[in-house]
Amino acid sequence: MLVITRKNGEEMRIGENIRITVVETAKDRVKIGIDAPSDVRIIRSELFDTEKFNIQAAVHKPAADLISMIKNQQNSNN
Repeated sequence: MLVITRKNGEEMRIGENIRITVVETAKDRVKIGIDAPSDVRIIRSELFDTEKFNIQAAVHKPAADLISMIKNQQNSNN
C-alpha cells in the first residue's frame, strides 16, 4: 500500500485518467473528490464487500434449493 500525505486542495493521480483531490479535512475525517472516466466503477469498500457477498449467496442459493427440493421429494415418496 502506498501512503501519501496531502493537504486540502492537493491532488494525486492514478494513471493518466484518474485524479484524486483532498477536498476537506476535519478532526477524524477526510473528504476526497475523484475525477475518473465514466467507465471506471468507484464504490466504497463496505458496499463492494456487501455486493460480493450477495452475489455469492445468489450463486449458492439454487444449489441449496435443489437439495431441499430433492429431500422433500424423497420424503413424499416414503
